[in-house]
Amino acid sequence: MGSFKDPSKSSKEPYSYEYFNVTFPSEYVAHVEINRPEKLNAFIEVMWLNLGAIFTRLSHDPNVRAVLLTGAGPRAFTAGLDVQAASQSGVLGDSSDGSEQDIARKSLYIKRHIEEFQACVTAIEKCEKPVVAAMHGHTYGLGLDIALCADMRVAAATTSFSIKEVDIGIAADIGVLTRLPKVTGHASFAKEIALTARMFTPAEALNAGLLSYVLPTKDEAVAKGLELCKLVASKSPVAVVGTKELVNYSRDRPTEEGLKYTSVWNMGMIQTEDVKRALMSGLQKRKPTFEKL
Repeated sequence: MGSFKDPSKSSKEPYSYEYFNVTFPSEYVAHVEINRPEKLNAFIEVMWLNLGAIFTRLSHDPNVRAVLLTGAGPRAFTAGLDVQAASQSGVLGDSSDGSEQDIARKSLYIKRHIEEFQACVTAIEKCEKPVVAAMHGHTYGLGLDIALCADMRVAAATTSFSIKEVDIGIAADIGVLTRLPKVTGHASFAKEIALTARMFTPAEALNAGLLSYVLPTKDEAVAKGLELCKLVASKSPVAVVGTKELVNYSRDRPTEEGLKYTSVWNMGMIQTEDVKRALMSGLQKRKPTFEKL
């Protein structure tokens, strides 16, 4: 995939993060590729810290209006948490030093660790710019946590999904149990796949509302994701940012509260010059152009 005027080259700090490739394949579109293919793109701690840093930065980058998220290599979007690495250190590892640990203090440490992990993944959801996840191959555990934070999801027909946490003795704690029932509106399906840890197919995911499209191959899924990003990037960035903000805000609140927030948001945002540009371009039958945010 080529690059279009890589904005990182003109910024003070390039988009250089360990285990991630960040490129700019089209105007106003960023492509974030998880890059640890030899380990099925499974996550170690530095990766989720970098994931959060990347999406926090992309959120405020005026050269970015949409983000494509993929996994490197032919085998996996991401197989989730690198369980072997996690079992040797951190909260899943044996942290005993031979002395009795105060349960309250140990619990507080674990709580902080989980919340930091959650925040790094939630950075995708909080990113002002819409994110499209294009999945393929193994998409397990943390892979679904990440995908559910995206605004749109597409997948190759070869993708295999699973919420694996019950198979390693824990309840999933990075977001899938909270987000999946809301995304699908299907509590029975969400509970079944979470409680059984069984593999499920792209066809099931599409039927449940988890996916927008299923494509035959990884390349076609990535191409579809890029197509969606380009289309979003062609719209008013003020309108796009507002739309994502209002949908996400209203999702977890009563209708009346969502409507109230919408009116307050738009009392300022509706005054943008983007409205005039969009209306005039429609009348003149030309493609509108918009200022950077």
